[in-house]
Amino acid sequence: MQPRYGDVAVTLADHIATVEIQRGPNNFFDTELIRSIADAFEDLDKEATCRAIVLAAEGKNFCAGANFHSGAAARDLRSTETGNPLYAEAVRLFACKKPVVGAIQGAAIGGGFGLSLVPDFRVLCPETRFAANFVKLGFHPGFGLTYTLPRLIGWQRANIIFYTGRRINGEEAFAWGLGEVFTSVENIRTAAVELAKEIAENAPLAVQSTRATMRAGIAEAVKAATDREFREQHWLQQTEDHKEGVRAVAERRSGNFVGR
Repeated sequence: MQPRYGDVAVTLADHIATVEIQRGPNNFFDTELIRSIADAFEDLDKEATCRAIVLAAEGKNFCAGANFHSGAAARDLRSTETGNPLYAEAVRLFACKKPVVGAIQGAAIGGGFGLSLVPDFRVLCPETRFAANFVKLGFHPGFGLTYTLPRLIGWQRANIIFYTGRRINGEEAFAWGLGEVFTSVENIRTAAVELAKEIAENAPLAVQSTRATMRAGIAEAVKAATDREFREQHWLQQTEDHKEGVRAVAERRSGNFVGR
């Protein structure tokens, strides 16, 4: 196990590994970042002393999505005819064998929302914000959200989030079942570690065996979902509405969409 994976730091103590995204304050994601987390998860799967993982992030936001102010970052996330490498890395995250607890402070937006649904459990706070704002970008949801979100909160609530692109605050997210623990932002990391410790104090092989049953087929299902998401995203990328959506989000305004 390495102490660093690009912009991701890993510490291990008392059977709990903390995997921290270090791109604060907003922790914008790209393929490199998701690959770094997946590499860390795979190494922790091989580490016998690790019994549970806390996925956390430094700064104000857990992961505020892609940085559309950066042309390089936006290009990195674009699909090609052969597929989106980001989604191949996302599937690797769901193949992790160890239980994962997410500390979700601040915003988890777009692909950052998808990343926040990789953990088995989430700790939320009043400052937490979730949004699948893809339709505001003239785009299709991604990162496996079309599979993970409805199975977590139900089809109709997922549809409301997808069709409107609205933001869900921490209190509403907790009430809807997006998290299992609600605490203050100051205590969010501590609460996530406490839940991870409660898991880690049990027989590790039994926990992993139970988890494998409860999450059987999830990586394969996310692979199928992201394949579908990619196909829809690929043609939508060619539309005027998508180009306008990217400009509108970068300029913090409503899009002027024309349906082509």
